[in-house]
Amino acid sequence: MMNRQVEITIYGAEVLCPSCVNLPSSKETYEWLGAALTRKYPNQPFQISYVDIHNPPEDADKKSYAQRVIDEDMFYPVVLIEDEVVGEGNPKLKTVYAEMEKHGYKPE
Repeated sequence: MMNRQVEITIYGAEVLCPSCVNLPSSKETYEWLGAALTRKYPNQPFQISYVDIHNPPEDADKKSYAQRVIDEDMFYPVVLIEDEVVGEGNPKLKTVYAEMEKHGYKPE
């Protein structure tokens, strides 16, 4: 049984990163990931948010991580589950699912 909703944060930008030309945009990744997780874990709520690295929210943690993505030239979107990086550039659903299941989510 899950104790609480996990927080999934997707850091990205409107413009694709140079190495990610043929990949979905950060926003598209955010949308399909949310949909895929909702299908995989029905009635098991989670929080998913999108952070634009060039225009992050006031939240200090999110702001500093957004800066890190830029400074370290990470491939975005960068997908974090509870502060654990589970994907960069082209996140793999299998990896995301495995991390969700570590937090007690059960596929249906």
